[in-house]
Amino acid sequence: MDQSPPLCEVHDDSPIEEVRLTVPTTDNKDLPVLTLRTWVLGISSCALIAFLNEFFNYRQNQIGLDPNLPQLGLLALGRLMAATLPAKSLRIPWTGWKVSLNPGPFNIKEHALVMILASSGSWIPYASEVVPQMKAFYHREINPWAALLLIQTSQVMGYGFAGVFMKFLVDSPYMWWPSTLVDVSTYRAFHEVEVRQKGGLTKIQFFTIVAVSSFAYYVVPNYFFPSITALSFACWIWKSSITAQQIGSGFSGLGVGSIGLDWSTISAIGNPMASPAFATFNTLAGFVLAVYVVTPLVYWRNAYNARRFPIFSAGTFDETGGKYNISRVLDSKRFELDKSAYEEYSPLYMSAFLVVSYGFCFAAITATLVHVALYNGRSIWRQYKQASSSSSRSDDIHTRLMKNNYKSIPQSWFIVLLLMMLGLSILTVEGFGKQFQLPFVGILLACAMVFILLLPFGVLEATTSMGIDLALISEMTSGYLYPGKPLATFAFKSYATSCMGLALNFLKSFKFGHYMKIPPRSMFIVQIVGTVIASSVDFATAWWLLSTVDGICDLDKLPVGSPWTCPGQTAINSSINIWAVIGPARIFGSLSAYSSLYYYFLYGASATVLVWIISRVFPKKEWIRQVNVPLIFAASTQMPFAKPVHYWSWFIVAFFFNYVVYRRWRAWWSRYNYLLSSALTCGVALMALLGSIFQFNGINGIGWWGQAVSDHCPLAICPTAPGIEAKGCPLLH
Repeated sequence: MDQSPPLCEVHDDSPIEEVRLTVPTTDNKDLPVLTLRTWVLGISSCALIAFLNEFFNYRQNQIGLDPNLPQLGLLALGRLMAATLPAKSLRIPWTGWKVSLNPGPFNIKEHALVMILASSGSWIPYASEVVPQMKAFYHREINPWAALLLIQTSQVMGYGFAGVFMKFLVDSPYMWWPSTLVDVSTYRAFHEVEVRQKGGLTKIQFFTIVAVSSFAYYVVPNYFFPSITALSFACWIWKSSITAQQIGSGFSGLGVGSIGLDWSTISAIGNPMASPAFATFNTLAGFVLAVYVVTPLVYWRNAYNARRFPIFSAGTFDETGGKYNISRVLDSKRFELDKSAYEEYSPLYMSAFLVVSYGFCFAAITATLVHVALYNGRSIWRQYKQASSSSSRSDDIHTRLMKNNYKSIPQSWFIVLLLMMLGLSILTVEGFGKQFQLPFVGILLACAMVFILLLPFGVLEATTSMGIDLALISEMTSGYLYPGKPLATFAFKSYATSCMGLALNFLKSFKFGHYMKIPPRSMFIVQIVGTVIASSVDFATAWWLLSTVDGICDLDKLPVGSPWTCPGQTAINSSINIWAVIGPARIFGSLSAYSSLYYYFLYGASATVLVWIISRVFPKKEWIRQVNVPLIFAASTQMPFAKPVHYWSWFIVAFFFNYVVYRRWRAWWSRYNYLLSSALTCGVALMALLGSIFQFNGINGIGWWGQAVSDHCPLAICPTAPGIEAKGCPLLH
């Protein structure tokens, strides 16, 4: 049965209550948007955020900086420019264009477009990892121009694919992209005139107080007491028990009873206040299933020899339990797998959780495809027919305003952009001595994967704020096609995941612009410019860090307490070793230890069909219709990069604000919820930046127990199989 609300209700306003509570249904189409102020402030903030995000990406406690980080300062600068610059126009040489130095007051649409441009710097492309992988992990040189082209083409090409699905993922009122409401609420607070009532606070006052408080508090976890990011109480009680620390460690174990008391821990897997309640409950169910049901069964039953290795780790291991030495099986001249050396050395093994994580990723992919077909197939087909007949009967007020007030983007723009980037991509992999090991056919296959999967993946993220990336399926495909060639797999994955990621980011930014009523063509232009700038800054920052920080990414060479541990890069290197160097045929093939993981593809599809059937049999059971199988299986896909302590901290905050507060104090939630999360992120980011400047220059906090970036569970990484030796661990008999 179609659960959509009546067409008249959709036509008059949004069918989503959170949108109705947050987004105004009016528009002033006369406001100037693409101004000189937009370009100056937008380009500056884009470059700054790209630098800071890439900079923090190599640290132990990584922080993804929100584009709202500089927004208060940009608001002040915008208003200063409006107050001081002369109201005259300058002619651009060799063109008939004129640009006004001061088109009037700095307005909300200009400010929002600055954020859209700046947000291009907030997304770190997978392709930028080519620099640390080559220089820090494989200790090889790479042509810098080839690396830069790989980063830029793999991103911009995603915008071409996004244009194909704009009708379904932006114009549709049911694709509401929950996280965009945080930004809408923030910008309304900045610009809407509000009179403070006696005993109350205006929105901008509330934002300022929270941001300053967050800034002041974060000096504790960032500088004086870093261990507060993960308080694992079980390890304090059972200091000599491996099992207790495996269960209680928030960083290296299952995280039972572990909690983090800083916003960077709480928001590590996403903004908890932007997660709808049903998405929070589904994510919790998936986390519990993966971490507290399947992983313990795998580990303590010693499936896949799991007790020889840590229970929770992103690393790869040999049969003795030691770190897998990939240099022993990699031909240094051809940079390919040496098959005889591999046979002599050892098969590659993974931790219990990493095995489970791969299985759940397999299930999430098929579950997403089946879920979209069953639950959204009818509405997508209806939208396709309406698009073909130019019907707008099911559009909500926001889509009608955009169509009536502004010119749409011609499809030819997207097609030309796609063809241009495709040509440059082929030049990148076929040129430069073919150092990426990938033939041009691989580029075409990666593009085909993006085209097929963008719609179902987009539907999941647009309705839940949680998504799945294309990393796993692209790794597996390229691993089978180009076994033993790590750069071929890396390049293939870069084009698949970066195209998919940028396409989704483009669509999400467009939905934000859709709610803010910003002309589509202006959004298109600034995102292209922002992506080129951000990718260049990402590349330059990575190259600089890898060339200046001694021992970066190498735990054996870094001093104790150094933040430059590169957890994300280490996880990526493990995946390259698994899927590229060794190859899926040797790890997941019919004769391998992990061949049974392919059954998870069937589990994901079957579970989705089963839940759909149950929902049809019991249509009045609301909670059954809220079960989202793709989200359950995708819940743990950010791990082991994200840790259990991040999940538990996120769950508590998400449940409190989007279930308890939303149900009991709806007016407060509508006014302050999204604003609170934005202010917390802003304060944390500013203090993290300040602290990093001190730490980068060797100025650290006082040396004591709480100074370590650790949860003080040293035994959590120990194996429990008899006779397996590991540094710092007792030998069991």
